[in-house]
Amino acid sequence: MELEDDPRSGRPISKATQENIDLVRQLIDEDPHSTYEDIEGETGLSHGTVFTIIHQHLQKQKISSRWVPHELTLEQKKLRVQICRENLKKFEQVTWRLCDILTCDETWIYLRQIGRKQSNACWRDKGQEPGTVVTRERNELKVQFSIFFRSSGAVFVRSLGKGETLDQFYYQDNCLKPVIKELQRLRPETGTRGIKLLHDNARPHSAQEAKDYLKKEGINLMPHPPYSPDLAPCDYWLNSYMKQQLHTYKDANSLHNAVSKVVFNIPTEEYRKTFNKMIERIRLCIKNNGDYFEHLIK
Repeated sequence: MELEDDPRSGRPISKATQENIDLVRQLIDEDPHSTYEDIEGETGLSHGTVFTIIHQHLQKQKISSRWVPHELTLEQKKLRVQICRENLKKFEQVTWRLCDILTCDETWIYLRQIGRKQSNACWRDKGQEPGTVVTRERNELKVQFSIFFRSSGAVFVRSLGKGETLDQFYYQDNCLKPVIKELQRLRPETGTRGIKLLHDNARPHSAQEAKDYLKKEGINLMPHPPYSPDLAPCDYWLNSYMKQQLHTYKDANSLHNAVSKVVFNIPTEEYRKTFNKMIERIRLCIKNNGDYFEHLIK
């Protein structure tokens, strides 16, 4: 008996020759988004040959592009590095302390929470249809929140009422003034002395009226580079952490109560870890020459 195939007519078996390797490399260079089917159609090679060439000879793998908040310019990257170096130096020299940093940000929260796709997964019997989740409509109700916290825990939560607008006057009267009063209650001996406020460069935050008021109250601003949510604790931790604990609420008042309960019940250790991560992120920003660095976090 013989185990070899008899000679027969038809298409020859495709092989990973140098010519085919160069051809596949050229197609990928011209269109990095091309699929196996695209390459097979252009070259006439079999799927197995294309797979072998791509993974064994060209040593390539297809990965999704990273989502970034903003297309940073060279100048913006340099500014991120400069500010991070200045801030890090103050922490390393103990001119600043993490326990003296007060941070805040605004975020919109819907009354109806739908969760992430992964959080909606549930066990079903084999062959059973999956459940459904209704996507949000454009006009679904949501509320804007301003949240202030330190490494020792939450300080203040304010939700924007119907018909109210978050401008520099609202921010000063309804956020900064109550926060300062709360700090004086929490720190009866030192008050606002030594406090550094970290907030982004939104208009209400960067308005001269707000800056003058903070200076009068003895609060310094911690420099924060533009387009840098990866360096703001609210953006890289609190907002997502908080929203995962929320459900669906009948009105803005019940949502406000739920958000306040979640924020004030977060363990102090979680807040402390978040500020320690801020130092780690400052170093990563410097190491990555000012570019976004989320992909470097292990």
